[in-house]
Amino acid sequence: MILPRYRIAASGIPGAGKGLFIDEFVAAGSVVTAPDAIDRTYGWAEIQSSPELSGQLHAAARWFGDRYTISPDWPDECYVNHSFQPTGIWHLGFIFAAKDLPQGTEITVDYRHLLAPGQNEDFADAETGEKITGLSWQESLALSTRALASLIG
Repeated sequence: MILPRYRIAASGIPGAGKGLFIDEFVAAGSVVTAPDAIDRTYGWAEIQSSPELSGQLHAAARWFGDRYTISPDWPDECYVNHSFQPTGIWHLGFIFAAKDLPQGTEITVDYRHLLAPGQNEDFADAETGEKITGLSWQESLALSTRALASLIG
């Protein structure tokens, strides 16, 4: 679920297609999106060994540890694009505002938190041209926890 008022429009990120933009100010550390209607998670090995699940890898996101959802019918949350300098912090399935976000800001997250450890995204970062490679669970949790702690003191 997306908490602030928002709209879907052409992304400012080259090659990204559409993006999710907030239509109101969001204070640093505030929740932008929260998980809802998640009825099942899968282990990475289970996804890789199942033709049905691996065929939907584009719709997979890591929530915690070795647990992923596959949501090909995600609503508007699927328009959150990648950035190495994101406006949102992905943490345990929530997206928090990484700083004060003025109305009209495109919500982005670092996709390395959503991928399996060592998994490469099908595209490179639009700004830097660098590969987007999944972080280990420990590194992902440590980075997102530190980022949130710095926002809320």
